[in-house]
Amino acid sequence: MAEDGRRGFEAGKWLNEPAEWSLADETLNVVTDHGSDFWRETHYGFVRDSGHFFGVDVPGDFTAQVRVRGAFEALYDQAGLMVRLDPERWLKAGIEWTDGAPNIGSVLTLGRSDWAASPFSGDSGDFRLRLTVSAGVLRLQVSEDGARWPLLRLCPFPAAASYRVGPMCCTPERAGLKLRFSEFSVGPPLGKDLHDLG
Repeated sequence: MAEDGRRGFEAGKWLNEPAEWSLADETLNVVTDHGSDFWRETHYGFVRDSGHFFGVDVPGDFTAQVRVRGAFEALYDQAGLMVRLDPERWLKAGIEWTDGAPNIGSVLTLGRSDWAASPFSGDSGDFRLRLTVSAGVLRLQVSEDGARWPLLRLCPFPAAASYRVGPMCCTPERAGLKLRFSEFSVGPPLGKDLHDLG
């Protein structure tokens, strides 16, 4: 842990460890397993809790940030950030390949999953996410360059004494999506104005 209390990959633990991964020079490299996914009930009726999640435990409110690089190309290929309390309370967010194109979106699950997605105009092979949970509110931001951070989602999220947060990736329809997660940090919530882009 850094002197300012920020955490990185060194504190991470796997939920559904992939067969192939490595951690070196503060970069997490992952190759996804076939059939990996996170979803609960809505529309499809099934429950999936087999996605890859490298989470860091954090006491109380926080801001987490990560850079994601990968070549999304098959239906439902996805990667980004996840915050999780238990199998029925979590949020995942990032790029997901659907309708023949990369989309940026998020799935909030509080018993059942929702899904909000829209076409991504930037480089889906290299993007950043920032996730803040504070006082029972979750704020999700995306960045194409690490400088501007427009709002992607604002929603209630259960207040808790601790959370687990970190990189997430899934490939429900195949195996072999290669991903690089870097510039990962977790620390106190930023507390910036809602529409602050920096």
